[in-house]
Amino acid sequence: MLDVKKSIERLQWTVDHHFLHIQAQHPFMRAWAVQFELAYTDFRVIQMALQLSGDENHALLAEFAKVYEGIFNYEYEFAGNGLDSFNQKYGDEIEQYLQLVKQFDGIIDQIKVIPGAEGAS
Repeated sequence: MLDVKKSIERLQWTVDHHFLHIQAQHPFMRAWAVQFELAYTDFRVIQMALQLSGDENHALLAEFAKVYEGIFNYEYEFAGNGLDSFNQKYGDEIEQYLQLVKQFDGIIDQIKVIPGAEGAS
């Protein structure tokens, strides 16, 4: 697998902190949007590394993509339309959002142990 250690670290940090930001009802800020865009790039880098790593990681790749796409929908609403719009569309789904973040963190832990993901050979 390609060395994607930094992408994994950045993506996990962003997913976790963006959830906490929204949960705490903090307003939108420009830095959040930049982090959101960079996180999507990190997601794609990790996705490509998993695709190139072979068939043995296909199920993990599929789960990773599905869960991140769910998180992406929540983050996109906040990034694109702000806190009020997020609350109108997803305000009653904060627990589901939290569960996706926890599931994501578990998947990231599985990715981290793939040789190369943390810089190992």
